[in-house]
Amino acid sequence: MRGTIGKKGVNRRQVFKGAAGAAALFASAKLALPAGAFAQAAGPEVKGAKLGYIALTDASPLIIAKEKGFFAKYGLPDMSIEKQASWGATRDNIELGEAGGGITGAHILTPMPYLISTGKVTKGNVKLPMYILARLNTNGQAISVAKSYAGMGVTTDAKTLGAAFKKAKSEGKELKAAMTFPGGTHDMWIRYWLSASGIDPDKDIATIVVPPPQMVANMKVNAMEAFCVCEPWNLQLIHQKIGFTALMTGELWKDHPEKSLGLRADWVDKNPKAAKAILMATQEAQMWCDKMENKEEMCTIVGGRDWFKVPVADILDRAKGVIDYGDGGRKATVGVESPLMMKFWRDHASYPFQSHELWFLTENMRWGYQPTDLDTKAIVKAVNREDLWRDAAKSLGVSDADLPKSTSRGKETFFDGKVFDPENPMAYLKSQSISRVA
Repeated sequence: MRGTIGKKGVNRRQVFKGAAGAAALFASAKLALPAGAFAQAAGPEVKGAKLGYIALTDASPLIIAKEKGFFAKYGLPDMSIEKQASWGATRDNIELGEAGGGITGAHILTPMPYLISTGKVTKGNVKLPMYILARLNTNGQAISVAKSYAGMGVTTDAKTLGAAFKKAKSEGKELKAAMTFPGGTHDMWIRYWLSASGIDPDKDIATIVVPPPQMVANMKVNAMEAFCVCEPWNLQLIHQKIGFTALMTGELWKDHPEKSLGLRADWVDKNPKAAKAILMATQEAQMWCDKMENKEEMCTIVGGRDWFKVPVADILDRAKGVIDYGDGGRKATVGVESPLMMKFWRDHASYPFQSHELWFLTENMRWGYQPTDLDTKAIVKAVNREDLWRDAAKSLGVSDADLPKSTSRGKETFFDGKVFDPENPMAYLKSQSISRVA
């Protein structure tokens, strides 16, 4: 593996400033513009773009930016946020692009822009350059397990589950654990969790792909033992008494990166002002979504018929940091300061740390999705556009003091004690006992 990400630590003070009245300042125009003035002076090159989303709570910033008028405020009244059937469909539509009837970008699993840019998941393995403009959230995913395994003490520690799997397999049962896209975030979380307890996700159980909205239905018919996904599907599983939450992914890795705002590089390069407007609208929506007083409205909007079409009750509690694991015992009611709740802006949640993308590339190597000789420094530099994020944030009025001080968040420690050092990712990779790397 060639290349690592910066050495410097990062100021993790809370960055939570309202931007409702922020002046919009386009560097190219050198003009301070009132909100909504982009279309009248030095505005975006286009009036909108098509972005995809999956029915998951971490798509909320894009939905809120549309519903609350933030896109229009920054000169993009014709933005279209379009539901995708699966992450595979998201990839296909990004490949098509708007000219081909597809989309320009999406609410997307963070590793996907890298898998697409390197041609690992595209048709004919054709490389399609993409940019990551922002992280949409940290935390907020969960690993759920079928109710037949309740009472076994399955939490971050899945060793008892491993013993049950071994017994069931010896009796001829086909065992499956579901995630949402090969090499994606949910794939990485469930693989890390299983392997940390000595369960090989490729040999001891079949790791399969199931679109998020189909997770609960598949568990209901006993088609799988466990799955990893975002809300509302984990809580819906509990409400339907089909299974329970073994762990929130924030217990696996505190404040871990999750979804990103990913766009085709050619579109961003052609429409830099529009890309900045998308970023500013998304950042303002992230600030709005992180305010506790807005959580109920956020969940009501995204859960509605125009978006997710699910009961608000399946989203709201965990959005507020109220965690009921559904196992008859554990319950964490901790509110806005919960270390497990989804964050959109607080604690630099929106900033796309390059060190985090290096971790995903390293884990993708671990499981055979990327080659171990990948030039990580070059691909991160090509895909990660934290420079655009900083420019947009400054135009929203975020001070230099409140911006991350480095492109790296430094060393990261996981629940099993493993440490990822961005300066030495190979040491982390070699420390994993279950891996596809020879």
